[in-house]
This record gives sequence, C-alpha cells and structure tokens, in this order.
Amino acid sequence: MSNTHQHATHPDLVKRLKRAEGHLRHVIQMIEAGKPCTEIAVQLQAVEKAVSAAKRVLIHDHIDNCLGAGAPQDMADLRALAKLL
Repeated sequence: MSNTHQHATHPDLVKRLKRAEGHLRHVIQMIEAGKPCTEIAVQLQAVEKAVSAAKRVLIHDHIDNCLGAGAPQDMADLRALAKLL
C-alpha cells in the first residue's frame, strides 16, 4: 500500500528547498573560508527566510487541501500546525 501524499505545490516547494540547500552549502563555504561573521549572518538570514517561506506554503496547502469539515483529528492537526507558524 502506497502512502503517497502529493499536492500541486510540492514540486515548487522542492525547487525552493533545493535553492535553499545550495545557498546553505555556500554559507558553509563562507565559514570555512573565514568570511566576516556579518556577511555570514546576512546569508544565514536569507536561508532561514527561504525555509520559513517554504514551511508556510506547505502548512497553508495542507490546511486548504487536507483538513476536512472539522473532524477531531483535523482540529488536532490544525492546532499542531499553528504552533509551527
């Protein structure tokens, strides 16, 4: 039995996260190269914002597409997701 869970937004999320992954690798290289901490912090902020935006899209998509008409488990999911925003 396959438990595949795919939404229309997932391919875009994968692209966003792969971009963030590449950006994070660059930040690691900056640290290894001894770049100034302020430059590294700015780049880390950009990575953090990219991942946070991807998380928001994923959560909003889940709320829009997966939560039903207020079933108890749906409300539990919604409360758990709200903590992540």
